[in-house]
Amino acid sequence: MGLKIVTIGGGSSYTPELVEGFIKRYDELPVSELWLVDIEEGKEKLEIIADLARRMVKKADVPIQIFTTLDRREALPGADFVTTQIRVGLLDARIKDERIPLKHGFIGQETNGAGGMFKALRTIPVILDINKDISELCPDAWMINFTNPSGMIEEALLKYGYTDKVIGLCNVPIGIEMGVAKLLGVAHDRVRVDFAGLNHMVFGLNVYLDGENITKRIIDDLASGKSASEVKNINDINWEPDFIRALGVIPCPYHRYYFMRDEMLQTELEEFKKGEVRAEVVSRLEKELFEIYKDKNLDIKPPQLEQRGGAYYSDAACRLINSIYNDKKDIQPVNTRNNGAITSLPHDCAVEVSSVITKDGPKPLSMGELPVAVNGLVQQIKSFERVTVEAAYEGSYEKALLALIINPLVASDKKAKILLDEMLEAHKKYLPKFFK
Repeated sequence: MGLKIVTIGGGSSYTPELVEGFIKRYDELPVSELWLVDIEEGKEKLEIIADLARRMVKKADVPIQIFTTLDRREALPGADFVTTQIRVGLLDARIKDERIPLKHGFIGQETNGAGGMFKALRTIPVILDINKDISELCPDAWMINFTNPSGMIEEALLKYGYTDKVIGLCNVPIGIEMGVAKLLGVAHDRVRVDFAGLNHMVFGLNVYLDGENITKRIIDDLASGKSASEVKNINDINWEPDFIRALGVIPCPYHRYYFMRDEMLQTELEEFKKGEVRAEVVSRLEKELFEIYKDKNLDIKPPQLEQRGGAYYSDAACRLINSIYNDKKDIQPVNTRNNGAITSLPHDCAVEVSSVITKDGPKPLSMGELPVAVNGLVQQIKSFERVTVEAAYEGSYEKALLALIINPLVASDKKAKILLDEMLEAHKKYLPKFFK
């Protein structure tokens, strides 16, 4: 019997990478049905993606059937894996998430600060509804979420979800692994990094090449201005060399929003004035990609997709699904329940941590306490995440305000209230719980 995989948000520009990943692993991962699900507004994109997927499958000569539907309940029965890659409110909502905070002098970013909070507020109720359908129609399926903000969504699923088989995934750790491999000029499979922290707040505690600890060598490379990440959507400003050496661990690209906030804000404000926030750049890239996807002669994942910022997302997802299905017991960074892996964070919260991947899901590796230099920031962001999740679930104005003020990228009670009110109004259509 072949595997049935359902991808919710199947009209995403990332889906060709997912299809490529399944084709590449077909000998180990015999996918027989791939169901691509989307909403009415995404119907045209869904059909473009499905046509390209069918051409890719035909070229590869693998017997994967591609189905499309606008009704996820039609797709879910009998699924073995369900992947979620949705954007509630589409790219227009992301543009608001980035532009409105910048208007008030705060960083505007898709998954950090006020923008990240509002993406979570819109997305969590929808993801919980999807999880409820999974519990009813395919209760044995693994739900693999790579919708951002992945960590907060995992937190919500662990606290309020209907099934236990939920894993969050992000392309940042695999992007760091790839970046380190490129820096060293070696194959990716020779590099391993011990990751610990939260989604978009994860640190590489140790870096290994063929099992040998080379962390200091990589930190020296970062201090000399080299990059150890393959993430395209964040300005790659060089770190202060003495700071990186003192930190002693590998930061992720998103840490720039916290450790060099003024420079990042300044860069964003300049882009804002030009009418070129990242979401507007992404919107243009998306249009270009879909024009490329329409080409009836195209039957591979086009290289232009890697400019989109989410490179390796789908490869990470296929790798994870493959390891669960084949009980590989390899080590991969995922978002999962802490269970004591990071002793300085609550036992029951969602963390992003290197885990052994088994047929029964991820088993987090014990990382102990986070280094004192990063522990406080990680705990502060976890407080922000937990309060945001409660706000999303309850539709609580007070908790949303509290979360925004806790966040170090806002940290102003009066300005936070002004910002919250404006963003609630801007996203009113997608926040029914707040407007009962």
